[in-house]
Amino acid sequence: MRWAALMLALVAPAALPAMAQLDSTAEVDKLERSWKRLDRELRALDALIPPEPEPIPNRFEPAPPLPQSLLKPNAAPTGALAPGATAAPTPLALPDTKQLQAGTIQSLSLDQALAIAFNNNPALQAQRERVAAALAELQAAMGTYWPRISAYAEGSTGQNSNNMNVPTGNDSLNGIPVMSKNGLLDSKNQPTDGPFYTPAGGGAYYNGTDNLGEAGLEIDYALIDFARTPLVQAARASLEQQRNRYGNQLRRLQLDVSEAYYGLQRADQNVRIQDAAVQNDLVILQDTLDMQIAGLVPRLDVMRRRAIEASDQEVLIQAMADRAIARRRLAVVLNLNPEITPSASDPIVPMPDWPLDLEASLLAAYRGNPELEAILAARQALAKRSDAVAAQLLPKLSLFGNAGTYGINEQMHNVIPKNGGCCGTAINSVSNNSGYDWALGLSLQWLLFDAGTTSGQARALDRLAAASAQDYAAMRNAIRLRLESAFFNHEASLAKLASARRGVASAIEAFRDVRLRYQTGLSSELDLSITQERLISSLVQRLNAAVDVNITYAQLLRELLPVPLDPNAPFTPQLTYTANPNP
Repeated sequence: MRWAALMLALVAPAALPAMAQLDSTAEVDKLERSWKRLDRELRALDALIPPEPEPIPNRFEPAPPLPQSLLKPNAAPTGALAPGATAAPTPLALPDTKQLQAGTIQSLSLDQALAIAFNNNPALQAQRERVAAALAELQAAMGTYWPRISAYAEGSTGQNSNNMNVPTGNDSLNGIPVMSKNGLLDSKNQPTDGPFYTPAGGGAYYNGTDNLGEAGLEIDYALIDFARTPLVQAARASLEQQRNRYGNQLRRLQLDVSEAYYGLQRADQNVRIQDAAVQNDLVILQDTLDMQIAGLVPRLDVMRRRAIEASDQEVLIQAMADRAIARRRLAVVLNLNPEITPSASDPIVPMPDWPLDLEASLLAAYRGNPELEAILAARQALAKRSDAVAAQLLPKLSLFGNAGTYGINEQMHNVIPKNGGCCGTAINSVSNNSGYDWALGLSLQWLLFDAGTTSGQARALDRLAAASAQDYAAMRNAIRLRLESAFFNHEASLAKLASARRGVASAIEAFRDVRLRYQTGLSSELDLSITQERLISSLVQRLNAAVDVNITYAQLLRELLPVPLDPNAPFTPQLTYTANPNP
């Protein structure tokens, strides 16, 4: 029914004059049948539309207020962002409810945003740690040229049980008196056993306690190691790779911050444009209502103006949501505290023309590009690791040495002789032994056969190095595509901005004229609506062209921006590029 009523209201006034000119009753009947058929089709179409969850509001009801959930994140900034509030939150911390509810909106410039991002951005901080890790690995590899000296110390205690048995006596050993039975005379000249005599089948059982301690120094030095130098070179290449990745991360971060900031400027200005459109709708709607009361315009003009006002308010609501998202996107790139929401304080000022032509820009982008240099460094690291793996098949000569001292305390107890005993004075209740020792020598290690494991690993690294060459070619092409796209879009944006400025000037004058003509009855409301829509579209086109000029300039700058490769080196971002006359 809604579609039917709308179509009948739009078409019927135009059809009445034609019906008044009909002279034939047959033609009138034919037209009525046509209207009935159209009414049935509109009713069928209206039945396909699902019912509204809420009743349709009165067409003369005032527009509802904007959602409160959008008003707070779209509020005006309370002031400039203080330098002390730019610290990044703890990496492993999560915001709590109090921090999220106590949010404040503070403004900052693009230069401030870049400085904050270079200090706070998590991805950049992680890359700094990777550079430090690569430097530590290089230092560790350099240490292989020096000997390894270590101290050692050991102490232990333990108990043992011993059961000794002599199946054959020792009195037959050349008749030595000390080992013979009755081989010696006592003080009374009576024969007695020698002190070391052991009868056949004699034995003894005893428990012992051993206390051991030793300490010393040892040295190990590789005199000839063919894998050492390639490993050091591979570590140095890996460090260069991580440093170039750091430089590329600086370029990428500046582009991310610039795009987020320019996007926030676009969202801010779009909200202003759409809000002005809604305010203008309300003024024109009031004029239309006054003119309807005076009988100067039909009811159709009022309905159309209300529909336009409702549609523009929808656009305004979405623009406010886009601005809230743009603010949060910038906050994420800057890694600000959760209670701070940034707002752009810089006005939209289009960047100048790019100072280089396309060919010079491409040559400058290729020269010393951190992305390309990182791939070359990675390729070099793979090649040197392959050499180091292959060197494992070569001999390795090392010098080793050690010197130390030791001490042993032995205690024997619970001695029980069996079958006449054994071992004579070899069993002592307590004995101490101490001394020192040293050793010096050479060690040669040569892998002769490993079933192709080492050579297979070397071939795998060689293949990866070959693949990195293809990665270089792909990145070279990607850089050219990015730069050419940014270059052409920058030129197009500058041209569109000039056209958009002319379009806005003409649209403003046309809107002023048509509004005056509408108020005096010389133009229809349809002309006014079309002209108003053209004005809003021209303002948005000029805004988009101005922001696109800045974004494409930042994209070009990303490919040529000079950046340091050392994380400890100072870096001052620049928003405009100055061509080097002597590259």
